Amino acid sequence: MALSVLMLMRMRNLFAVIVLFGIYSFLMATVLVALDAVDVAMTEAAVGAGVSTVLLLGALHLCKSREAKPAHRPWLPLAVALSTGLVLVYGAMGLPDFADPLSPIHRHVVPRYLQNEVQVPNVVTAVLASFRGYDTLGETTVVFTAGVGIIALLRRRKKPVAVGCAETLFALYVQFHGDFGPGGGFQAGVIVAAAMVFHALIFGADTARRVVPDWLVETMLAAGVLLYAGVGVAGLLLGGNFLDYFVLDVDPVHGQHRGIFWVEVGVATTVSGVMLKIFYMFASRDDANGESEQ
Repeated sequence: MALSVLMLMRMRNLFAVIVLFGIYSFLMATVLVALDAVDVAMTEAAVGAGVSTVLLLGALHLCKSREAKPAHRPWLPLAVALSTGLVLVYGAMGLPDFADPLSPIHRHVVPRYLQNEVQVPNVVTAVLASFRGYDTLGETTVVFTAGVGIIALLRRRKKPVAVGCAETLFALYVQFHGDFGPGGGFQAGVIVAAAMVFHALIFGADTARRVVPDWLVETMLAAGVLLYAGVGVAGLLLGGNFLDYFVLDVDPVHGQHRGIFWVEVGVATTVSGVMLKIFYMFASRDDANGESEQ
């Protein structure tokens, strides 16, 4: 990873920079697996090395392939970066040893998450959808807002195409197995988007649009956030608090599982919709540029 970063600093060819960025992302994913953060590693591999690489290549197609040489040597930014790195290293020296069972986090925070009333085997899913459900709703809203911003900046009016649908078996497995193992809404959403992006690279963007048309992608952007918030409103209507899943079923544990399942579906819907819409916008700009040149 350090070698790839040093090469990124020296490279002026932007295509090589994008390739190195993808390599760095894959290496980061392996580090996350070694740290037992498999859920995050899946997202890093799908977004960082997959979708982001394709989007960066699409952006490179619209500009020059080489970075302009700086007017002066960046000594000040280099000094700031090195100083920040030294401060972080110094601060890390005061942290407890890795995986130390006597560290404060393992004595106070972790037991609360492991001995919880949610009874979801995958602790990551329980934390995201239950313990910090408000925060995850905010993250999903931020992703939705980013998609709306991309549409506002890059939208091109195009003739509508035939309606279709697409599902990937692995993404569905990741979605529905998120309660019991690595996976969940974020991971399933980026895997669906990555599958459609690579489908478009092989068979063409028009073919991908026939499978998942623009109107469906734009609907997914908002539908996921509305579904997530709707689960919270359902809790209010049933006499509980917002995002209180216990009241969603006669058995509180079943209510927790039901609520977590639907908010994860909402997350996956918005994430996949935003990823696909960004890719579609890049593809449509390329088509528009070609038509104007002709």
